Amino acid sequence: MKIAVSATGGSSNALVEPRFGRAPYYVIVDSDTMRFGVVGNSNAYQASGAGPATAALIANSGATVVLTGNVGPKAKQALDAAGIEIIEETSGTVKEAVQVFLQTRGG
Repeated sequence: MKIAVSATGGSSNALVEPRFGRAPYYVIVDSDTMRFGVVGNSNAYQASGAGPATAALIANSGATVVLTGNVGPKAKQALDAAGIEIIEETSGTVKEAVQVFLQTRGG
């Protein structure tokens, strides 16, 4: 599965960004191989509509799960419509967040 993690930087050692729509980066992790790619979030600097636009970015990345601190109502609605699972109140580094998520799933 592909896991999208909101991040402050473009690496697995970056901290999880607590704001979904305003995260400057998303680290996309393949849970089978633990390889990752980085997607810059140009929506982070929009005056409005960052959440739904970022939800579309995540859907286009092929991710089926998003780990982040907090998701606003419009972004949540867009993620739900795309069938993407939302895990909020995530913290630590991207790598730590993915490990904790996979451990809770028995993976």
